[in-house]
Amino acid sequence: MSCQDKQTQQKKEAKTTIETKKEQIKLQDLTPLITQKKVIPFLTEYGKAHQQTNVLIETRLGNIHIKLFKNTPLHRANFLFLIHQGYFDTSCFHRVVSDFIIQAGQSDKISTRKLRKKIGDYKIPPEFTSHKHHKGALSSARRWNQNPKKLSDAYEFFIVHKEKGLHHLNNEHTVFGKVTKGLDIIDKIANEAIDKGEWPINDVYLKVSAY
Repeated sequence: MSCQDKQTQQKKEAKTTIETKKEQIKLQDLTPLITQKKVIPFLTEYGKAHQQTNVLIETRLGNIHIKLFKNTPLHRANFLFLIHQGYFDTSCFHRVVSDFIIQAGQSDKISTRKLRKKIGDYKIPPEFTSHKHHKGALSSARRWNQNPKKLSDAYEFFIVHKEKGLHHLNNEHTVFGKVTKGLDIIDKIANEAIDKGEWPINDVYLKVSAY
């Protein structure tokens, strides 16, 4: 029985490897919807055609209501576009730091990688305004190294949890919305048990819609 189990496991591992290679080939064949050269005109037109400013994020811990700012049009349009593509519904809150932030837009699912490949690899120009990183602020994540223009990541966002705000991030990350209802849910998410990588031990998945 031991040898049989081992052979079965080996077959499973071989099958998984083959499936992974097939997925990689499929991902390589996808033509992205957005490229870096076209990101501004694409999002500008998309924003004109989609005027929603209200967003609902549903989680197992409760719902978060968000208002998107019109004076950050590229970030608003991009967020709406990803919502309409169903991208965030494949993702979870993957970085949770109590008294700091809760960050979402990533997962270890193949479906998340598929959608990223389908949508495209691009960054968004910063849109710094008078909006600050108060508690409940919705802001775009970005790389700090080798990013002198402070371009925003297209897929990942965070919500400020710190009660006094994170004002050292003003004019470093683009604030493009705010929580209007559900700050208590942010508290619950921020207090979830996490692993060494700040990822919640029990995944907090998202279901996101705009109206």
